[in-house]
Amino acid sequence: MSINRDKPDRWKDDIACSVDMYNDWFMAFAPRAFRETRSQTTAEVKNALKATRNLTAVTPAVLRENPGILPALRMSTCPPLAADRLIGLGGISRNLVRRMEQHAKLPARMPDEQVDDELLKIGTIIESMADPDIFVWLARKKPATRTDVHRAATIVADRLCGAVANPIIRNAQEKRQLSAIGGWLDARGYRKLAAGETSSIDEMEPGRYGFRINVPVELQNTGRQLNVPVDVAVMPRSANQHDLPLLLEAKSAGDFTNVNKRRKEEAMKITQLRATYGKHVRYGLFLCGYFDTGYLGYEAAEGIDWVWEHRIDDLKHFGL
Repeated sequence: MSINRDKPDRWKDDIACSVDMYNDWFMAFAPRAFRETRSQTTAEVKNALKATRNLTAVTPAVLRENPGILPALRMSTCPPLAADRLIGLGGISRNLVRRMEQHAKLPARMPDEQVDDELLKIGTIIESMADPDIFVWLARKKPATRTDVHRAATIVADRLCGAVANPIIRNAQEKRQLSAIGGWLDARGYRKLAAGETSSIDEMEPGRYGFRINVPVELQNTGRQLNVPVDVAVMPRSANQHDLPLLLEAKSAGDFTNVNKRRKEEAMKITQLRATYGKHVRYGLFLCGYFDTGYLGYEAAEGIDWVWEHRIDDLKHFGL
């Protein structure tokens, strides 16, 4: 039985309720999520300043020891530097910058001499472009005070968080959505998989659920397997032997534009799941926020159903 995909007469009212729910959450909790991340980031920037002696010694040795400080250093310049701009300015190895940015590591196969040359270029650019309005001690003989360092670290942290504001909000919202699903399931006698318990979808017992499950799928005509991440897997208490769990994707959106850019992701997942596990595999969405009729119509055409968070009890219609 379909839950919402075959009821377009209800879509507009549900969209309005979902937008209101998202906006209420955003006003109440998004600032706190941002502040908490900024507080943590401020501490990380302070560590970067300590390592570089308050931006007076951005040396290859320091960068070797602390490759993960590069994003904070890029946000310490005037103007702040995007990673690609830093690469272009210094003719720096893209692989080295990518490893430092994404993994807080240096390239394992790059010769030490070349690494030091590249790190020297980075340090020279950072020191020469350090923002004098933020790091006020650089233009005076008196060393930085604790207040100076804290103020500068806060400003750099704001720059870093501003560059990733949307992911911060999206991660906080996803955490809240998963908590809502977990609470609903717990209240009905379901039990979450403990750490270390099997999370294979063909081994889950009835009445169990898990978050962030990797589901192996076979790539057609290649013989290779790929792990598809799914936010929630729930095995109904009434499941029979060899039944697969219900797979759910928690989706939130703060505007209508991005959802239509991302709507093909779910269609690709269900295509891969059906090709591997058969047409009866159950895959649905848990929605909160700005999902318009264009998005809903696209998902409905792919055979994907959904539950709105403002009507979370509709989860029971998935057989839960």
